Amino acid sequence: MTSAKANSEKDILLWSSFKLGDWDAYAELYNNYFKLLNNYGHKFTGDLSLIEDAVHDLFVKLWNTKQNLGNPESVKNYLFKSLRSIIFRKLQSGSKFVGIDDDYSFAFEVSFDHQYIADEEEKKLQAGIKSVVQTLPARQREIIYLRFYEGLGYEEIADIMCINVNSAYKLLYKALNKLQDLLHVSKLSILLALLYGLKTNNQIIINNAF
Repeated sequence: MTSAKANSEKDILLWSSFKLGDWDAYAELYNNYFKLLNNYGHKFTGDLSLIEDAVHDLFVKLWNTKQNLGNPESVKNYLFKSLRSIIFRKLQSGSKFVGIDDDYSFAFEVSFDHQYIADEEEKKLQAGIKSVVQTLPARQREIIYLRFYEGLGYEEIADIMCINVNSAYKLLYKALNKLQDLLHVSKLSILLALLYGLKTNNQIIINNAF
C-alpha cells in the first residue's frame, strides 16, 4: 500500500469519526491539513489574514454542518476545493476579483529538488522550466501545481478547479505545449524533468503522466 493510499484511508476514517462528533478526529484533520491548505491559499493571494479567515471559515462550517456532510472519495480534494471556493468568494466580495471563470492570480514558482539533477543539461532545462512557467496563465500554473506538486489525478483536479475531466487534460496539454514552444525541447523531456525533479510523490503519477 502506498503512503498516499494509506493516508487517504486514514483520512476517510477520521472523516467518519468527525461526522459523528469526535472532536479529536476533527482536530487531527485540522492539524494534518492546516499547512497544506494555507500553502494552497497563498497561491491565490498574499493577504495572510484572508487566507487565515478562509481556513477558519472552512473548518467552522465543517463542524457546524458535520451531520449533513457526505463521504468524499478524497478528503484532501474536498478540503482543497472548499477552500478555493471560499477564497474566491472573499476576493470577489472585496472587489479584488472578477469571477471564477476569468483569469486569476496563482503565485506559483517551480522549485526543483536538486538531489535529482543528473547533469548540467538537466540543470539548464529545469532553470528554463522555472522561468517559463511564470509566463503561463494562472489556470495553467495551477494545474501544473496540482498535478506535479500535489500528485493529483485528472478527476481530482477537475473537481477542485470546477471543470470537467476532458478540460483538465486539455489544460495541462496546453501548458506543456507552451513550455515546449518556449524551451524548444520535447514535451517528454519537460514531463520527465517535472516528474523527477519536483518534490512530490512521483510514483502516484509516473504511470499515468498524461
